[in-house]
Amino acid sequence: QVQLVESGGGLVQAGGSLRLSCAASVRTFSMYRMSWFRQAPGKERDLVAYISRSGGSTSYADSVKGRFTASRDNAKNTVYLQMNSLKPEDTAVYFCTAGRLNNWDYWGQGTQVTVSS
Repeated sequence: QVQLVESGGGLVQAGGSLRLSCAASVRTFSMYRMSWFRQAPGKERDLVAYISRSGGSTSYADSVKGRFTASRDNAKNTVYLQMNSLKPEDTAVYFCTAGRLNNWDYWGQGTQVTVSS
């Protein structure tokens, strides 16, 4: 199984930045597609960012394009989400996910991001 642990969440003022990290305990990290989801209380869970196995391809939800950047370091078994120009509507629990095909099979526990106005 793949174990995922997110970190880097916290409280930040609107316009500020945070970098989330996701550490994966797996032997073959480079074989997994990775993504970030987020879920606010009472809201549906949304895909925020995707990054390919090599890191050569990324995609983002329209709501975060131009502000968030996903990256990965396969040597460190870690994926990142750099979040800039944060808005109150970015407040949510952020989850790191992993999958080998088209499914998100493994999920981290989540890390809380709170953006104050």
